[in-house]
Amino acid sequence: MRWLPPFLLPLCLAVTGCTSGSYDLLETASLSPRFQDNDPQHFDGKTPHRHEVHGIDVSKWNGDVDWRQVKKSGVSFVFIKATEGKDMLDPRFHEYWKGASDAGIPHAAYHFYYFCSTADEQADWFIKNVPRDANLLPPVLDVEWNPTSPTCRLRPDPATVRGEMQRFMQRIEAHFGKRPIIYTSVDFHRDNLEGAFRDHHFWVRAVAQHPSMIYPERRWSFWQYTSTGVIPGIRGETDINVFAGTQKNWQNWVAAVSK
Repeated sequence: MRWLPPFLLPLCLAVTGCTSGSYDLLETASLSPRFQDNDPQHFDGKTPHRHEVHGIDVSKWNGDVDWRQVKKSGVSFVFIKATEGKDMLDPRFHEYWKGASDAGIPHAAYHFYYFCSTADEQADWFIKNVPRDANLLPPVLDVEWNPTSPTCRLRPDPATVRGEMQRFMQRIEAHFGKRPIIYTSVDFHRDNLEGAFRDHHFWVRAVAQHPSMIYPERRWSFWQYTSTGVIPGIRGETDINVFAGTQKNWQNWVAAVSK
């Protein structure tokens, strides 16, 4: 195994010996859905409800949130959008950050990357806006193509993409002391990330097929399985995710990364 920083070890040890295809399949009975979904998928029987730990990701589009009701509903973690590019701050970020913290929900901030700004400019902006001492979970780098953007539709070559990601994550890890999680979508991963960044946790989007079908060689830590979920305390539809390990794995990992 390649050298990994201490906070990665609990989860890595939990999945050592699993194949990429069985990594996420827990040895538990199939469970009833934890949350309602307005457009549920069956994922060929590999349901996300086999996983014990569910969480959400939010941005300004989620509107007002009753964080205590969210926590009471069974949400175990939340990824909160903080920044975009070199100069955009989600207007709900600080409100959501405080709300999740007050409710006692493990949380992390994420940055949506724009390839029209430098990695250093974007790292500076994220660092400026995200509290250093309160980042309970590792920060997240969100990398995906953005074909509808009014300001940046640039698609660099894979080597450039990986180089910029590496620079951004080095800056973020040096500042926060935690190696960032990488969030990505199927097409971006296929174009740029296959076989890369094996020493990072991945958070993958797969809302129509199971991740093992569309990220066959990627061991993932978080799976975003729907964008049409229903969470008590949030009006409208919400992204819902699962953690790859068991509840015990989760508790050990959170304890490790929170130090």
